[in-house]
Amino acid sequence: MTTAAPPGLVLVVEDEPAIADLVRLYLTRDGFGVHLERDGEAGLAAARRLRPVACVLDIALPGLAGTEICRRLRAAGDWTPVIFLTARDDEVDRVVGLELGADDYVTKPFSPRELLARLRAVLRRTSGVSAEQPRTLGAVTLDPARRTVTAAGTPVQLTSTEFDLLAHLMARPGRVFTREELLAGVWGYAAHAGTRTVDVHVAQVRAKLGPDSVIRTHRGVGYAADA
Repeated sequence: MTTAAPPGLVLVVEDEPAIADLVRLYLTRDGFGVHLERDGEAGLAAARRLRPVACVLDIALPGLAGTEICRRLRAAGDWTPVIFLTARDDEVDRVVGLELGADDYVTKPFSPRELLARLRAVLRRTSGVSAEQPRTLGAVTLDPARRTVTAAGTPVQLTSTEFDLLAHLMARPGRVFTREELLAGVWGYAAHAGTRTVDVHVAQVRAKLGPDSVIRTHRGVGYAADA
């Protein structure tokens, strides 16, 4: 009989003890290992030292904001999935977080089950080896098995969610997906989460692909991948 591999270690950086303990309780119940830090500087050091499978970061932290932790990780080429916890349902905060390379966000107060579902969805997209063949559209080549993207032969660094968004679009070239369809197909949750999330990620992917971008906007409808 084979035993499933453990889900891995999740770094939680949260300075409110009640929230931190609740998150740790639910993650450990689901089989995750949890390392908890309560300030930003310690959280960044732990992320670099422990190499967790994912980071759950409060945005408002003592010493170093969660957004700054994410920015520094991405600047160093660390694309560990990041989920932000934010105390305000403020679109500006969410957009800034996503632009810095976060994979998702959860607004306080939140259901621990929702956070767990979001975390599982991110990890599910990044785990395992795909049997799909590389896809090429225009100057862009996407390899699902290696989870790599090149544009005109140059490697492009994408977050796990950015990669999955591009892969979803390139799987059916020319097919126009609504924002709601992309939320369901890529993020795995319904439109009530806010379609602005899709727009921000599309903008990020386009910026990284530069002039070789294959994502087209169909005004009033959604997005498609086309050469």
